[in-house]
Amino acid sequence: MSTMPVGGLVPRATDNAADLVVRNAKIHTGDPVRPQAEAIAIRDGVISVVGDDNDVASHVGPDTKVVDACGRRMVPGLNDAHLHVIRGGLNYVLELRWDGVPTLRQGLAMLREQAARTPKGQWVRVVGGWSAEQFAERRLPTVSELNAAAPDTPVFVLHLYHSAVLNRAALKAAGFTRDTPDPKGGQIVRGRDGEPTGMLLAAPSALILYSTLAKAPVLEGEDKKTSTRHFLRELNRFGLTSAIDAAGGFQNFPDNYSTVTELAKAGQLSLRIAYHLFPQTAGQEIDDLTRWIEMARPEDGDEWLRLNGAGENLTWAAADFENFAEPRPHLADYEAEFEKAVRLLMENGWGFRLHATYDETIRRDLAVFEKLAAEGLFPAGNRWLFDHAETVSADSLDRIAALGGAMSVQNRLSFQGEAFVRRYGPGAAADAPPIRAMLERGLTVGAGTDATRVSTYNPWVALHWLITGRTVGDLVVRPPHNRVDRRTALAMFTEAGAALTGEEGIKGVLRPGFLGDLAVLSEDYFTVPEPDIAHIEALLTVVGGRIVYAAGQYEGLDEELPPVSPHWSPVAHFGGYQATPGTGLSGARQAELLGQAVTESEQHRQWRARRGLAPEAASTFFDPCFSL
Repeated sequence: MSTMPVGGLVPRATDNAADLVVRNAKIHTGDPVRPQAEAIAIRDGVISVVGDDNDVASHVGPDTKVVDACGRRMVPGLNDAHLHVIRGGLNYVLELRWDGVPTLRQGLAMLREQAARTPKGQWVRVVGGWSAEQFAERRLPTVSELNAAAPDTPVFVLHLYHSAVLNRAALKAAGFTRDTPDPKGGQIVRGRDGEPTGMLLAAPSALILYSTLAKAPVLEGEDKKTSTRHFLRELNRFGLTSAIDAAGGFQNFPDNYSTVTELAKAGQLSLRIAYHLFPQTAGQEIDDLTRWIEMARPEDGDEWLRLNGAGENLTWAAADFENFAEPRPHLADYEAEFEKAVRLLMENGWGFRLHATYDETIRRDLAVFEKLAAEGLFPAGNRWLFDHAETVSADSLDRIAALGGAMSVQNRLSFQGEAFVRRYGPGAAADAPPIRAMLERGLTVGAGTDATRVSTYNPWVALHWLITGRTVGDLVVRPPHNRVDRRTALAMFTEAGAALTGEEGIKGVLRPGFLGDLAVLSEDYFTVPEPDIAHIEALLTVVGGRIVYAAGQYEGLDEELPPVSPHWSPVAHFGGYQATPGTGLSGARQAELLGQAVTESEQHRQWRARRGLAPEAASTFFDPCFSL
């Protein structure tokens, strides 16, 4: 593999030669002992040197890859603390991504083009990563528009946890008729003739949406590996080097985990994954957990693929639904079975993560934990955390801290903020979730996206939300008192994620002895205008010393992937996240900088003239558009 030539670093025959050196960077290490640096060396997947050119020079051998960061910002590799990466990988190449698409018109044009190339029997599916609020039109596609764009190809468009829009062909393929009953917690919208219109509503359960999507064709064999590798490369594109997989519905163990397991054995993962196990069948949860406890133990695996515990559901009855277009669900009594699940995990050394949207649910869960704690059974040295927690109260946070818990927050309100405000008002939205209150109590607070079925997997959209409190529709939901600064937000996406998997001693910061995971960014995260944070990407992503993503001047330094398969895949034609230009500088600031540039240009001309390198008089400006 060729690397960029760098003057001044002459290879030396050493016994401690690095595999990779990245130099001439503005490095934010995250390490308080040495917060800033200019160069880094990695050997055998681990950081050996953090310093400057002089520090790494003696570690450059004849086979060392040396990359010049060209003065760009480098940060520790990002770690999404709540991402459905395993499920997302199995479906990635089948999905048309509207992530980042600025207009519904563009989205429909993409859909129409994709329908024309999709073979008979396959579906066009738009599954998460977008909101109607991001579109200039501020609306969903209509059933008529889907029918016009794809009269014969089934089309399924999922919108958040709220709804799905199906065209006529998809209704037929899914088997919906006037006689199909509404499932529990869901609604099939019907016209005056009693026939399904094509709209499905979560009321409030999203199971109707996901069970319908599950009727679409799936990938088989090697295509599942190819899809997963391309999805991991797409995550690497944004500087992600680790993720905590939160499992989820329709993700069975061990069947749906076999693809990442096989890739790990072959050394073909480009993202480190810590995964959870999620009981799939209501009424069978205790049996499933008991069986898994006999099969595996948390932390089985290595730094590439490891079991991290149970969740994000332990029992289905305890799950509240996060559809903010609907009222908060009132859960029936679930504590007895829930207590059995928690007790079983604690007695066998299993930690867990727990989906909980509302404080009402969190208080009930905490009562169970406190009962077990009184018996000396909780937390018994096990890691545990609440996910989401949009409406968690100060009292509940105190109780979580007393029980040694942690938190993981996601930018679901980047996409659902407007719906939350409409239902609960701006006052409640200001503290949804109360991130600063969590941090002030000393809780570990990891950050993630909850991609791919609602939020986008682009972590910079989530970082933008943490810092600005704005939705993708540019509504300010969280005021300054509940925002965090850029360093804190980055730590939530690096150090905190490592702590949630018990790996804070080996990753999350750039320090000798830690894993060689880093990202060189397209823009300086610490100085770019706030609106442009969401537009940052990585130009170079390194995991364990391997260059797993390279773009711009580094293109071609990363590992080759097999072509996207099947050939008609939306990803093969449109890619994944649809990047748009940043907002850039304000008009006033642009004018100011332009004036400075003109002045500097004239000063430079005068300097050349004094040395006889240019005419004394400035050249006359001539524009034929203004000539007579």
